[in-house]
This record gives sequence, structure tokens and C-alpha cells, in this order.
Amino acid sequence: MAKNARYRVPFRRRREGKTNYHLRRRLVRSNRIRATVRVTNSHCLVQFVKALITGDNTLSTAHSRELKNYGWSGATSNIPTAYLIGYLAGLKAKKNGISEAILDIGLNPPIYGSRVFAALKGIIDAGIEIPHSDKVFPDDNRLNGTHIADYAKLLKDTNEDQFKSQFANYIKLKMDPQKIPKVFEKTKKEIQTKFH
Repeated sequence: MAKNARYRVPFRRRREGKTNYHLRRRLVRSNRIRATVRVTNSHCLVQFVKALITGDNTLSTAHSRELKNYGWSGATSNIPTAYLIGYLAGLKAKKNGISEAILDIGLNPPIYGSRVFAALKGIIDAGIEIPHSDKVFPDDNRLNGTHIADYAKLLKDTNEDQFKSQFANYIKLKMDPQKIPKVFEKTKKEIQTKFH
């Protein structure tokens, strides 16, 4: 640790790599509702948050575990899941009177076509206005899981053992990975039915 008298210890969340305070300051100063998207190795979370002097106030939230209630039985952290969670969160926010927000991706890298931008696409398709560029979104084949289904079909036809290894979680969840696009559409319709 530095011994200089002018050295200042960074805030704990900055030291732990959890918060970028320069970015957070710009987002909070905008005085707009933030659509926060957080993705981990096993889940996706979308929240609509308003910054107050006393702390952040969460107005609406959706977690990937909720998709089971709408018929989704697949993985909870891939691109189709991120889109569905964004869509669900957007419809919940609309129901709570939120019509616009700004995107807060936290420390996630802004990689075009990633899960973060799949969730953003879901939020926008739900009717929430967020400033964005269309080039950041994944293409439709990735959003609905066609790329996963095609890869699963290829593996099943060429190497059964690798298929069982690669898609062990889907087999454990009793879901055929080749049917992901159909399950995706069915789940999206279930979400629409609930909120329309």
C-alpha cells in the first residue's frame, strides 16, 4: 500500500471491482430511471432503478428464475433467456407506469450481440424507450436460440457422446435443445398473454 500522505484509499466497491463510480455518477446525474442489466454465469437480472438521495429505489425487477412460470425449461443464462427476461422486465415496468429509461450495464463489457444487448432488445420490444443503436443487437437466429438448436442437431448427428456432454444440463432439465426456438416462441406468447 502507498505510504504517501496524499494517497487516498479507493472506495471498497471500487477496490473489489464491483462499481465504476465515474460511470455511475454520469448515470445518476441524468436523473432518469436506469434499466440495469446484470448477467452472471447462471442467471440474468433486469431492474428499473431510480436514484434517490437515500439510495437506489428499485421500481420493477425480473429474474431468469421467473421464466419457469411461463413455460421456459432451458438454461437461465443464454441469449434467448436474456431476451425473454428483458421482455418480461419491460412489460412489468410498463405496467408500473415506466415508459423510458437509460441503459446501465455496470461492469459488463459492451460487446455487440452479447446477452446484455439481447436483454436491451427485449426491453425495447416491450415498449420502453431507451437510447440505443440497432447494430448492437444480436440477430434473430441468436435471439430465439436457432443457433443453439442447429449446433445441437449437428452434434447429435456427428458425435452422440459430445452431444450428451455439451448439452448435459438440457438433458438433465428434460428439454431437447433442438426445440429451443419453439419453446422460446411459446414462452414469449405466455408472457404476452399475462400482460396484455
